[in-house]
Amino acid sequence: MTDLSGKIIVVSGAAGNLGKAVVKVFLSSGAVVCGLDHREGRLKAAFTPSDFTGELHCYDHVDVNDRDGMKALAERVLEEVGSADVLVNTVGDFTAGERVHEISLGTWEQMFSKNVFSFLNLTHAFVPGMLEKGRGKIISVGSGASLKGGAKTGAYSAAKGALLRLTESMAAELASENIQVNCVMPGTIDSPKIRAIEPDGDFSKWVKPEQIADVILFLASPASDALTGKGISLLK
Repeated sequence: MTDLSGKIIVVSGAAGNLGKAVVKVFLSSGAVVCGLDHREGRLKAAFTPSDFTGELHCYDHVDVNDRDGMKALAERVLEEVGSADVLVNTVGDFTAGERVHEISLGTWEQMFSKNVFSFLNLTHAFVPGMLEKGRGKIISVGSGASLKGGAKTGAYSAAKGALLRLTESMAAELASENIQVNCVMPGTIDSPKIRAIEPDGDFSKWVKPEQIADVILFLASPASDALTGKGISLLK
């Protein structure tokens, strides 16, 4: 297991299906995890501190679309825990079913709010601390859909495509500052929500949250120091 003892990891969407897997793998590595969730008490209830070598700090009622709120949260994390070494954004959403010319304004807003602006607001809040520290790693969760549009998934593909381009741009901007920026791009993630949307899907071919978490752990480790600006496609 990768040893990240003492490293401060900020994880958004920490109580979600993927977020919990990410938090677990970091706690198992000995890291200090600051988990962000928009609801009360879910994250704390999901973990028993004695089961892990790491340390968990829970931040509830977090709205990643509130830019000023995110800046205030970053200041709070700095005061209570320290400056983040790694920022992981697992916040995202998926929708399908509308043809491009039929996509509602609400769908556009939902896809870009969850998949793009969450990333922008989190980095706006936490990157200054990394710049002051002189190092850092930023990891987002994209999708294979960012590489190619598909029928009735236009809004989702466009949003994930924007996230990938932002990842590449930020990596180029921060490379000289010793900050690496990468994006994990799974296919279909096995989750209760997606199973409900696609009840006839072959679940065995879907990517498990634990598999994604393992890749994120690698990207957060010193082993990935030479890797930046990459969209890493997972097999399934």
